[in-house]
Amino acid sequence: MAVITINGMQFYAFHGCFCEEQAIGTRFRVDVAYETDTTKAQQSDNIEDTVSYLAVYRALKEEMEIPSHLLEHVADRIARRLLADFGAIERVEVSVSKIAPPLGGEMESVSVKITKDRFPRN
Repeated sequence: MAVITINGMQFYAFHGCFCEEQAIGTRFRVDVAYETDTTKAQQSDNIEDTVSYLAVYRALKEEMEIPSHLLEHVADRIARRLLADFGAIERVEVSVSKIAPPLGGEMESVSVKITKDRFPRN
């Protein structure tokens, strides 16, 4: 097994509970880590034998384009999509961060991290 990570993906999207966030949008950061068996790819050096991070990025980008009220919903939707689209992914961890959220104080971000397994672990 290996863990493939894609860190620091930046998106401008329209997630949020406030009308302003839904109308003007804001910046988000997404990090994803997925566990998959890379044994065959390690030997073959062929992209067809692994879960392409380009394909994962494209699926994730499509999900970020769908407005949601809650980061929890966005992260869950991304995790479910990756498990549905890529049968070789056994576990996925998704972190979605809203950059400089409008909470009345200065802060870098607020984040939600969700982990989903294809098969329940004992």
